[in-house]
This record gives sequence, C-alpha cells and structure tokens, in this order.
Amino acid sequence: MNKFLEHTGVKYPIIQAPMGWIARSRLASAVSNAGGLGIIETSSGEVENCKKEIAMMSSLTDKPFGVNLPLLFLKDDSMVNFCVKHGVKFVTTSAGDPTKYVNVLKDAGIVVYHAVPSLEGALKAYKAGVDGLIVEGTEGGGFKSPIEVGLTVLIQAIKKEIDLPLIAAGGIVDGIGMASAIAAGADGIQMGTRFVSSLESPVHTNFKDSIINAPIDGTLILNKKSKPVVRALKTDLTKKIDEEGVMDMSALMNIKSLYFDGDMNAAPALSGQSVGLIKEVKPVQDIIESTIGEYNEVCKRLSNSKF
Repeated sequence: MNKFLEHTGVKYPIIQAPMGWIARSRLASAVSNAGGLGIIETSSGEVENCKKEIAMMSSLTDKPFGVNLPLLFLKDDSMVNFCVKHGVKFVTTSAGDPTKYVNVLKDAGIVVYHAVPSLEGALKAYKAGVDGLIVEGTEGGGFKSPIEVGLTVLIQAIKKEIDLPLIAAGGIVDGIGMASAIAAGADGIQMGTRFVSSLESPVHTNFKDSIINAPIDGTLILNKKSKPVVRALKTDLTKKIDEEGVMDMSALMNIKSLYFDGDMNAAPALSGQSVGLIKEVKPVQDIIESTIGEYNEVCKRLSNSKF
C-alpha cells in the first residue's frame, strides 16, 4: 500500500500546499472533503487566527487534515503545543531544522513530513527522524533554494539515498504531472498554484485571472544572489526587481493587498511554473477528480507501451 496513504488515511495522495494566508479552513476543508489532504498554514504569523482556523476544521470536515509549521518563523512553542493538545494527526515542517520539534510531535502520535529543496536537506531531515519528505523542485512557487534543481532529478537523487515516503512538489497541476512524479519515485504530490486558482481559494479574482492568463514562461526566480529567493508571476513589479537583482523581505510586506485586494503590483505574486498549464478556475473537487482520472489513464496507457 502507498506509504503516504498509510500515514494519513486519505483517499488520494494529494496534499494542498501551505500558502500563507491562503491555506485556511475554507480551502483546506474542500481539499480534505474531496479526498486529498488539506493543510492549514501558520507562516502568516497570525498565531491566534491560525489556531481558530485549525479548530474550525472539525466543523467543516470529518476527513484527515494537517498543519504546517515553518520552523524559523515560530516565535515560541505555542503552535506546536496547540497541535499536540488539539489532536492534530499530521504536520509538515519547513524552513528550518526539524530536530527541535520532531520528537515532541512524534511522541504525541503526530506524523511529521519535512519540506526539503535539496539532497543535503533530505539527508539531514532523515537523520532527524521525520516520517516523510516534501520534495520541492525549483519549478514550485514561493520561497526557493538559490540552487535550481528540477523536481524529477531531485526525487530520483533522494530516492537513491533515503527510504522514506516522498511527496513531489513543484510544477504539478494534473494527472500527467502526478504520473511523472510517481514514476520518478514519489508516493504522492503537493499542489499549490493549482489550488490558489481554485473556486474555493480566498484570493482576489485578479490573482486567479493572472495565473490563468500567464504563459508557460510566466514566472521569474527573483533575488538569486541574496535572500529571500522566490518564484513569482511576471508583473511590472517583479520585472523591475529582476532587472535590479536585489530584493529583501520588505517586498512582501503588502502581499495581503495582492491576495485580497487584487493589487498585482503590491508584492511579488508567488506562483509556480505550472501557471502556464492552468487555464480555468475549477472547484477543488473537480481538480482532484480530474487529476486522479488522468493519472489512471496515463498509467493504463503506459502499461500498454512496453518497448
């Protein structure tokens, strides 16, 4: 049986990415109800609001869900303790060393997957004792490693060194991408940009339309020689940042104005290369069902394509 399905009890090996401010109960519950694994974000730093969103999940779904803990941005142990006390069963950790909290979480019966952008990070997380890995290829949106390694290459490299369930993240929007990732050695997939542009996503229509209308080369990796390195949509703002070559965290200060007011130049519009493959806003249920349907079709076709 699929290791990720064993760990979570979900129907399909599809995780929704923990996008700050976006991955709240409305979107996460829709993903869980459709058979995937919805994730509540905490990277926004709105601790009390995030706790309320976690608590709300029990009234919106009776299916499994998880919480993301961005380790470098946790001000204290309160969110970790909240997850333990409120019966959260699955946690993804990111942006830091999972060693500090992995035993606390696992002792509470919580399954822990850590997000990694490199083989080196994967080996460290494996030694720390995590249960699985979210493998982030350079194709994905948001915060990135300055060293660009494609998802398929990264999965294969990690799979040769580590025997853990792997979730592929970066540039996946459909069953073809899912089949490719699983063929490379993944146990499931994580989708971010595809769910940002879903019907249940809380972001402004301008952001969704910008994703849908973006070409296949519609994103830029910004700030490669400094921090933070991010992948975002091509906009007037990001083209200027790309030309200047320098950006700091202040560039993201007004990201809520982009997400919820629709000002596409308020901040970099964090998005993956998959924007070029997304052509319409769909309900989460349709996204997941079409992804699984296409995945099964691809597998059937490949089974008849031996050389």
